[in-house]
Amino acid sequence: MYLQLAWRNVWRNPRRTIVILVAVIIGLWSMILLGALMRGIAVGMVKNGIITLTGHIQIHHKGYRIDPSIENSMTDSRVVEKALLEKLRPGANWVRRVRVNAIANNARHSNGVTLVGIEPQAEANVSFIGSAVFKGRYLRPKDENGILVGEALLKKFETKIGRKLVLMAQNTKQEIASRAFRIVGVFRSEMESTEKQFVFVTRSASQKMLKMGESISEISILLPEGADIDDLTKSLKSTLPTDQFEIHDWRDLLPFQTAYLRILDGFMWFWFLVVFVAMGFGIVNTTLMAVFERMREFGLMKALGMKPWWILRAVLVESFVLLVCGMIIGNSLGFLSIYALSGNGIDLSALAAGAEYAGMTRIIYPAAALKDVMVANLTVLLLGLLVSLYPAIKASRFTPVQALTHI
Repeated sequence: MYLQLAWRNVWRNPRRTIVILVAVIIGLWSMILLGALMRGIAVGMVKNGIITLTGHIQIHHKGYRIDPSIENSMTDSRVVEKALLEKLRPGANWVRRVRVNAIANNARHSNGVTLVGIEPQAEANVSFIGSAVFKGRYLRPKDENGILVGEALLKKFETKIGRKLVLMAQNTKQEIASRAFRIVGVFRSEMESTEKQFVFVTRSASQKMLKMGESISEISILLPEGADIDDLTKSLKSTLPTDQFEIHDWRDLLPFQTAYLRILDGFMWFWFLVVFVAMGFGIVNTTLMAVFERMREFGLMKALGMKPWWILRAVLVESFVLLVCGMIIGNSLGFLSIYALSGNGIDLSALAAGAEYAGMTRIIYPAAALKDVMVANLTVLLLGLLVSLYPAIKASRFTPVQALTHI
């Protein structure tokens, strides 16, 4: 009976009802859509960071993270490789790399880069570079003179595929080693800074150039989705000698992304509160206006013996019906907006410099999280009923005498 009466009372004044519905719909729609966009930014930042040579876990020689020089390379990685074969489950991939700072130059330009020596076949399963080459070809295992460069670096150096690029870096003998490589492929990445920073050669070619023998800079591990990263990290730390090796997961390796994730939930709560405050004022004002307009009606109910609690409940049920209707439409609009943007995303290429400075990818794809949707709906429903409590209490306190004197 209460629901039936509430539905009829809600539509006694369609204009007022529509005003409240629009406030609830816009509030919930903005909560869901913005939440999905914020999650999408976080997912894109973390995903891009992981596939851009970070992986889920990295292993280095002790001191490498503080001083990533060639002196802190791993001279013997067999202990690590044995541990990985024992600890890693099917679906996990790992790769050995050489990574040093270098200078790239040609006849016209010179620029600081990061020289990365990779195992082409294994690297394709761990990082972005395996599928990022769009011009030329990918490196081959026996490509001793081939090099992959980013599109941004290629344009900056005003060069093209087939031309030479000279790399200079300090070798293990504290001497400056230089070697000419021929550009065999050009890669693209989510961030232009990545295209300018990294150049790729085979691991054997980089080791020969730097006189490293079989030494490597790092081992990067990419785990399948759903794998327990913390458990594997703890297991490796307990297995490998701590005086020789350092094990870090992606949270340690990507501090900016980690900090963003930490403040994201707090920001979402703050945004939900701001939206609801704006929406709540509309609900209170409109509901209170409806209550005063129906003062004679509530007074008559009191005169006929209706208890104050019943009137309070009737007004709250009306608010509940309005909120539920707004939530249904708001959720529908929110999910439709997410679906519409999930295909092409939001392209920030025009703001690439600012986006990259903040660590964001060029294209944002919304990522709806069940937790965010549930919190948004519960916020609207519970706080909406809470702010409707004041008009409801006001209605329950009207006396028949007050109602009769009200014009």
